[in-house]
Amino acid sequence: MEKSKFRMPTAYTILFLLIILVAAATWLIPSGAYEYVDGVPVAGSYHPTEPMPQGIGAVLKAAFSGFYDAVDVCVFILMVGGFLGVVMKTGAVDAGVARIIQRLGGREKWLIPILMLLFGLGGTTYGMWEETMAFYPLLIPVFLAAGYDAVVGISVILLGAGAGVISSTVNPFATGIAAGFAGVSLGEGILLRILQWIVFESAAIWFVMAYAAKVKKNPSKSVVGVGAGKIQVSMEEPQPEFTPKRRVIMILFTLVFLTMIYGVIPFDEMGLPLPSLGWWFPELSALFLVGGVVIGFLDGQREDEVAETFVAGCADLLGVAFIIGVSRGITVLMNDGGITDTILHWGEEALSGAGAISFVLLVYLLYLPLTVLIPSSSGLATLSVPIVAPLGEFAGVGGDLVVTAFQSASGLVNIVTPTAAVVMGALALGHVPYDRWIKYVWKLALYFLLLTMAFLVAGVWLG
Repeated sequence: MEKSKFRMPTAYTILFLLIILVAAATWLIPSGAYEYVDGVPVAGSYHPTEPMPQGIGAVLKAAFSGFYDAVDVCVFILMVGGFLGVVMKTGAVDAGVARIIQRLGGREKWLIPILMLLFGLGGTTYGMWEETMAFYPLLIPVFLAAGYDAVVGISVILLGAGAGVISSTVNPFATGIAAGFAGVSLGEGILLRILQWIVFESAAIWFVMAYAAKVKKNPSKSVVGVGAGKIQVSMEEPQPEFTPKRRVIMILFTLVFLTMIYGVIPFDEMGLPLPSLGWWFPELSALFLVGGVVIGFLDGQREDEVAETFVAGCADLLGVAFIIGVSRGITVLMNDGGITDTILHWGEEALSGAGAISFVLLVYLLYLPLTVLIPSSSGLATLSVPIVAPLGEFAGVGGDLVVTAFQSASGLVNIVTPTAAVVMGALALGHVPYDRWIKYVWKLALYFLLLTMAFLVAGVWLG
C-alpha cells in the first residue's frame, strides 16, 4: 500500500491555525496595557489589566472581525478583479502580452531588473506594498508566457517592492511615522538607508534572475512547475490581433495604474513640489470601477455584459479577499485579548541596560516576531517606537538607528510571514503553496537578515 505524501495545508488552514494559537496565547500571556496620549503609548506606563482570554466564539468570529477591519482592502481587491475581468474580455491584454514577448525576442529576462527597480523605487519612497496586489494578475501571465513559472512573476513584484520597503529611505508610512516618534528628522540616517537599498535591491534582482535563468534552462528546477498559475498565455496558439482599438484600451489600462500610483504618493510629506491627491483604498476602488466601465463600453460591450463580466472578475479574486480578511483577524484577536501591549512590554524589559551594539541588534531581533504579530508597519511604529527610542538614548544609540532597525525587520518579515495579507494574496493569485514560497525565498531572507545586522553595527561604529 502506497504511503500518502504530506501535503501542505492551504493558506486558509494555516491562517486559522494561527488564529487558534493566538487565542490560546491569550489564556497564557497576561493581559496588560500602556497609557496612551493622542493614540501614542507612554514609555514606562505599562500596567496589568483584567484578563481577556479569547474562547471558541472569538476564534470563530476572528475572521469576520478581520473582514470588518480590512474591508477597504478587500473591496479594493474585488474592484481590481472586476476591472481586469472586463479588460481581459477585450483581448487587449493577450494581444499586448504576445506583442511584448514577440518584440523582446528572447530578451525577456531584462524585464526582471527593470520592473524590480521600478517596484523597488515605489517601496523605498512611499512604501508601495498593498498597492502591488493590483499588479500580480497583470504580470504573472507575462512571465508565464515568457517560459518562466508563477514564482518569477510573484518575485518580481513582491521581492522588488519588498527590498525597497526593507530599506525605506523616505517611506512616510514606516520611516516617516517612526522618525516622528523617535524625535529625529527623516533625513537622519538616510545615507545608510540609501546604501542599504542599493545593496538589497541588487541582491534581490540577482536572486530572482538566477532562479529565472535556471527555470528557463531546466523547467524541472521550478519549485512549483512551469505554467503554475491562474492565468496562462500560450504563444503556440494564435493570438488576438493588436488592433488600434486594443491599443487605446491598453493605453487607458496603463493610465489607470499610473493614476493609482500617483494618487497614493504623499508628495507633500516627501518635500516634493507636486500636488498630493491623498488617495487610499476607497478612491482607488472607485478608480478601477470607473476604468472597467469605460473600457467595457469602449470595447463595444453591452451594459449587461459589462456588469456580468465585472462581477465575474470580482469573483475570481474573492479567495484573495478572504485570505486578507482572515489574516487581519489575527491582529484583531491579539488586541481583543489584551496581549499586544504585554508582548511589547516584554521587549521593553529585554532592551533595558544593553550596550550600543547589543541594543541595536536586540531591537532588530525583537521587531522580527513583533512584525509577525502586527504586520502593519505604521501600526507597529505607533505602538513601539515611542517606547523603544528613549531606551536607545541610554544605550548610546540614536533614534535614526532605531528607525532603521524597525523598518528593516518589518520589511523583511513581511515577505515571508503568513500574517501578511500581500504575501498570502499574491501566492493565492499565482497558485503557489506557502511552503514552496518559503523553500524558494529563505536564502534571500537570510542574506537580508545578516546584511541588515552588518549595516546596523556599521551605523553604531560610524555614529
